[in-house]
Amino acid sequence: MATLKDLRPALPILIGASVMLSLAMGLRQSLGLFMPPLTKDIGITVSDFTLAIAVQNLAWGLLQPVAGAWAVRLGYRPLMVAGSLLYVLGLVLLATAHGLLGVVLGAGLSIGASMACTGSAMAMAVAARRVSPALRSSVLGIVSAAGSLGALLAAPIGQALAQSHGWRFGLYGFIALALLMLPAAWVAGRVDALPVPAGGAANQLNARDALATALRNPVFVVMSLAYFVCGMQLVFLTTHLPSYLDICGMDPMLGAQALGMIGGFNVLGSLFFGWAGGRYNKLMLLGGIYIARSLVLAWYFTSLPTPAMTLAFAAVMGFLWLGVAPLVSGWVADTFGLRWQAMLGGVAFVSHQLGSFVGAFGGGLIFDRLGSYNMAWKVGVALGLAAGIVQVAFAHGRVPKPPRAASA
Repeated sequence: MATLKDLRPALPILIGASVMLSLAMGLRQSLGLFMPPLTKDIGITVSDFTLAIAVQNLAWGLLQPVAGAWAVRLGYRPLMVAGSLLYVLGLVLLATAHGLLGVVLGAGLSIGASMACTGSAMAMAVAARRVSPALRSSVLGIVSAAGSLGALLAAPIGQALAQSHGWRFGLYGFIALALLMLPAAWVAGRVDALPVPAGGAANQLNARDALATALRNPVFVVMSLAYFVCGMQLVFLTTHLPSYLDICGMDPMLGAQALGMIGGFNVLGSLFFGWAGGRYNKLMLLGGIYIARSLVLAWYFTSLPTPAMTLAFAAVMGFLWLGVAPLVSGWVADTFGLRWQAMLGGVAFVSHQLGSFVGAFGGGLIFDRLGSYNMAWKVGVALGLAAGIVQVAFAHGRVPKPPRAASA
């Protein structure tokens, strides 16, 4: 029977992966704070800014399977360190931008490509290799929870610096935080020295055959398609919630507080769903998350927002935020093995990022055309309910029991 003592040899790798993920996720999730002052200062529209965020998410999604395949051949350390350097470069380009091109190259392409090497798929694959199957789901939940702490730190710091010294100074603060990703990625890269545990339907296959095996699995296909809604809902909020609160006449700091609240409660949610994923049907849990998120979104956007209500909304959404990641990553590792986990998780993540593209750019386009976010949130709620119901219905009785053995 595995115990927490089994984690001690893995702690340096797990801490490195957690810090890297925390900063990578937290900084990008907080970029929406700079949208109102940035667009006014350099003369671009809301949809222009959200186009850059949409490009970021699309680049991240399309490059994630490639990065996952390269990790098997080149090693995790080179990719994660290079991705961290690219993240810093992206923030520098954004902080010095004077037009749409700089915003797209910095916040869009550079950070998007960086996330393929430093985001959740890579961090989850690194963490899963160093723990036993019995502890895997809980550990993935812990690493996912760490991905929230970055927003808890970055959002208030960025907003405070932007309010007192301007949005460019706020981004310089983000650059300083991003530099910490470099040593974290280096330490997490120690996983390259470890052998790949045996077991899994795709461990002994090459990349092409492993991908074909996954795409023939109907559960994998349904899970991947439902992942679209996850990306659409979350990126719509991180990109547009500060702007929505600004329209409603709220204090600009409330947007930062809401993003920080999301980050804080995401820690609890990730830990809970990581624990639950080791005991219950992962796909049923995923469907429940999509349905609950959609109902909470409908409640908030059909009511007149107040500071207390906004923070309560952020807390509930935070609890439901990144709990998806350990469930998806854990199911992929349980079903197909660890060798190609980053690549196959990346294939599912393409759908997530297509949804992120729609959530960011579609939300901005609807706002520019209609002058409000009403149509955008209604579409998000409708698709979320549909995806959740289909996921729950399809998952019933089709997922294998989680592993209980202590050996990896």
